[in-house]
Order: sequence, then C-alpha cells, then structure tokens
Amino acid sequence: MDLTFHNTKTRRKERFEPIDPENVRMYVCGPTVYDRAHLGNARPVVVFDVLYRLLRHVYGEEHVTYVRNFTDVDDKINARAAATGREIGEITEETIGWFLEDMGALGALEPTHAPRATRYIGEMIAMIEDLIAKGHAYAAEGHVLFKVESYEAYGKLSGRSIDDMIAGARVEVAPYKENPMDFVLWKPAEEGTPGWESPWGRGRPGWHIECSAMADALLGKSFDIHGGGNDLMFPHHENEIAQSSCAHPEGHFANFWLHNEMLQVEGKKMSKSLGNFFTVRDLLDQGVPGEVIRFVFLSTHYRKPMDWTAEKRREAEATLRKWRSIVADVEADGVPEAVVAALADDLNSAGALTVLHGLANDKNAAALKAGAQMLGLLSDELGGWDAIDADLSALETALFEARASAMQSKDFTEVDRLKAMLIDAGLEVRMSKEGVELVPGPDFDPAKLEALQ
Repeated sequence: MDLTFHNTKTRRKERFEPIDPENVRMYVCGPTVYDRAHLGNARPVVVFDVLYRLLRHVYGEEHVTYVRNFTDVDDKINARAAATGREIGEITEETIGWFLEDMGALGALEPTHAPRATRYIGEMIAMIEDLIAKGHAYAAEGHVLFKVESYEAYGKLSGRSIDDMIAGARVEVAPYKENPMDFVLWKPAEEGTPGWESPWGRGRPGWHIECSAMADALLGKSFDIHGGGNDLMFPHHENEIAQSSCAHPEGHFANFWLHNEMLQVEGKKMSKSLGNFFTVRDLLDQGVPGEVIRFVFLSTHYRKPMDWTAEKRREAEATLRKWRSIVADVEADGVPEAVVAALADDLNSAGALTVLHGLANDKNAAALKAGAQMLGLLSDELGGWDAIDADLSALETALFEARASAMQSKDFTEVDRLKAMLIDAGLEVRMSKEGVELVPGPDFDPAKLEALQ
C-alpha cells in the first residue's frame, strides 16, 4: 500500500518511499526533562506513535527504527535544581520515569531508542569540530557558533528569509557573534552546573546540536522521517538541518519532515494565567482514562489545531465504553483495509475513527477491535477504566442500601439526593428489586462522582 505524507520541506503531500525498506528510520524530538508532561507535550507523542504503528504494519516491526530523545541538560533543568536543592541527575531520572509512565497510559509504544543527550557529548564535540574545520562554525570567548550565512538554504524549511527571522525572533545579541542569527553549538558551563571538557573549555552543548548528533549516531547521515510539533520548525529544526547538512553534505538528513499543529483547551491557548493548563497526570488522577485522551487527540487531523474540551472528553468516553462492550471476549481478526488506507493518506486518524464507527454500528466486533488496536485503542493494557467501574459499583451498593433503608423508614430524601447527583454526573439510574445499575451516558463526568465518595 502506498503511503503519502505532507512533507513540510516541500510543502506538499508526497508519496513516501523509504531509503531502505528493510530499515525505515524516524526521529522525533522528545521532551526536556524537568517537569511533568502537559497535555500539549503529549500530542506529538500520540501522533508519531500512530505513524510508528503504521510503518510497522506496512514494513514489519523488525524493519522500523524509531528514535525519540530526552534532553537532560538545559537551563530549565538547572533552574529547577537550584530552586529545589535537588541533584540534577535525580530530577532528570524522576522526570524521565514520569514521562514514560504517563505516555504509556496513553497507549504510546516506547521507541526503539530513547537516547539521553548527556550520553552523546563526545559525538556532539566531534560534530562541532568538524563544522569548524569546514568553515561553518567559529569559536569565540568560550562559545562555538554556527555561521548561518555559510548555509545558503537556511530558512527553507520554515519559509523565512534571514531578515524576516531576525525581525521575528528573539535573537540573542552578543558581542562575540559575527551575525545576530548565528546560533550556539557550545557554551561555557556556569559554576555548579553540568559541564564537559572540550577544545573550547569546560562547557555544554547548545540545544540544536544534540538532536543532530543523536540522529547521526543512531540513524545515519540520511534517514526517512523527522517529526515534531510545528513550534519546533523554527529555530530548532531549521538549525538541525543547517548543521547536519553542513557536517555531512553527502547525506540528506531527513527526507520527510512532519509537523503536528498545537493544542488548545476550550478554544484558547493553554496557559497557567488562564487557568486552563494541566498535565497528563492531572487528567489521569482525575479519573480520565488514558485511552479517552488518546481518542480525543486522534479525532482531529494532526496538521490541524486540536481543541481539548470537556464535551469531547465525554463523547470519547461514551464511544469507547460502547466499543469495549461490543468487543468484549472477541479476538481481533485482521486490520481492516479501510483503516490502513485512512492512515496511509497523510495519517488521517479522524478518517480511521469514522471507519471504526461504521464497524461498531455493524457490530463487526473482530474487525472493530483489530482496527482500533491499529490506532492504539481497545488494548487490554490500557487502564483507567477499572477505577471508574469500581466507583460506580460502590455507588450502586450505596444507593441500593439507601433505598432499602428508605423502604423501612418511608423517608426517601437521601435516595432522591443521591439519584439527583448521579443523574447530574451523566448517569442513567436503573433501580429494581434485584439491585441498582448505573449506566454512563454521553454526558457522563467521572469528576462529579468525587462529591459522592
């Protein structure tokens, strides 16, 4: 089956042909590990997890190599260490563990390689030395800077001229720069912060060189796909291309560039000042199953802005409950071609979900389960439902006992109070002599159950 993706580099949808079908290679920029991943951080993880699954389906699991890095040396990490008095290594190890746990709860497969920047310092220093030798970088006052004017294609990925980039970017003004747009490859390490010995003194790498060095070490001078959020297109990805292309002019770096759009919350940019900023862990701790978060993400095409809303969350939960009831005790049987075809068309996950809705309506359980699992849904490993179901079971018992007491006292005040709150939470209340059944409706909101505990 032909795969087509929108290639940011050419600004058009192109047929995907891997350099080597026996070793399809993808690099995706990972997190800077100093805090919990917020909801926006999770979108590219889910987007490129679906792409990873598609590539494995088409070319075979053993023929796909996926690299997603951890940036574990950064000013934000240093600042967190200074503010908390904790060791930097302790913070990064803890945060990496959090990230893997939270993304696992969203059904994301772990990549083939998850390199940490601090383990590739030698490769970074070697690449920087090579760039200096080729006239693309220069040392100045303990820094090494990339000479932007030495790379004619600079700005091609983002479609900006250097003048536009200077006007629109927060360019660091420094006397040691030959050009305001020149960017840091190496810089001195401040006292008490991580640093490594180099030909330019004790220091640490700039952010951009990390990904170039790790991609080269693990995927080679040319590979198939580079992905990330479109907020990274400039300057990060632009700088990656420049330094990698100049270091290895015989290579192509990444043939395809895929960028996902950003995430909003209830139609607004997520920010702490607006009170709509939350982490993946916040949602999981509120009782939102990771599968629900994943479903909401997939309901919007990756190249369109995604709006997280309470309504979408409720609809996703209702749909997944329905689907899980249909596929219970059924073995998955062959991924439907229509699901693969949708994903093969520029990763159209929303189109794939439409196919699954049709299979659910037709009660085609085996195909529904196989197609959903292709998207990372309806797997046995995805949790989050048990806690909600346990809460519902406890509330069913509480309401049944309250009703039994009311039958004796003839005072149904407490029963009516509980029923009203359960209905307000989006539950259908079914009562009989045998017991009580609470059935989640399309407006079910698990968060409202907390007041009933």
